[in-house]
Amino acid sequence: MKLTNRTHIASHIRKSLHILLWLATPLIIFFGLQHFEPRTIAGLLLLIFITRHHAQIRIFLSDLSLNQCISIVTFISLIAAIAVTNSEVLLRLYPVVISLGMLSFFATSLRYPPTIIERIARLQEPNLSPQGVRYTRHITTIWCIFFIINAGIAFYTTLYTSRETWALYNGLIAYCLMGGLMLGERLVRRYFITSNSI
Repeated sequence: MKLTNRTHIASHIRKSLHILLWLATPLIIFFGLQHFEPRTIAGLLLLIFITRHHAQIRIFLSDLSLNQCISIVTFISLIAAIAVTNSEVLLRLYPVVISLGMLSFFATSLRYPPTIIERIARLQEPNLSPQGVRYTRHITTIWCIFFIINAGIAFYTTLYTSRETWALYNGLIAYCLMGGLMLGERLVRRYFITSNSI
C-alpha cells in the first residue's frame, strides 16, 4: 500500500513539474536570450520536450494519434530550423506553434467527436444529455476561436514588439486569459449539469 501511495505521489509530482515547465517556457526563452544564443535555448527546449514526452516518443510508430505526430514533427522541425539559423524570431514563434497545435487538437475533436470538452464533462456526468453534448461542442468551438486569436497575438508580439512585451503576453497574459476561460467554462458547465438544464 505504501509503495502504491509513493508511486501515486511521484506520478503527481512528475505531472506537476511537466506543467510548470510548459508554463515557464516563454520565461525560459526570455531570460535565456539575455545570456545565450537562440540555438542553445532551442537545445534546452528540445530537452524539456523529450522530458515531457519520452513515453510518447518510445511508441511513436505505433500508438500516437495523427495530431500528436504532427505536433512532434512540427516542434522538432522548428528546433532544427533554430539550430541552423540561430534565429531569435523563430525561437519566439514557439508559443504560436503551441497555440496552433492546441487548435488542431480541439478542431479535430469537433470533426471526430466526442469533443475534448465533452470528454472532460463526462468525467463529471457520464450520462450527458444530447443538449449537454451540443453545449460542449459550442465550448470546444469557443476554445478553437481562442487559440486562433492567441496564435495571432503571439505572432504579432514575435514580429513587432520587444522581448519584454513578448514575454509579458506569452508568459503571463495568455495564461491568465486561458485560466479565466477554463474557470468560467467550468463554472457554467457545472451549473448546467447540476441543474439538469442541458
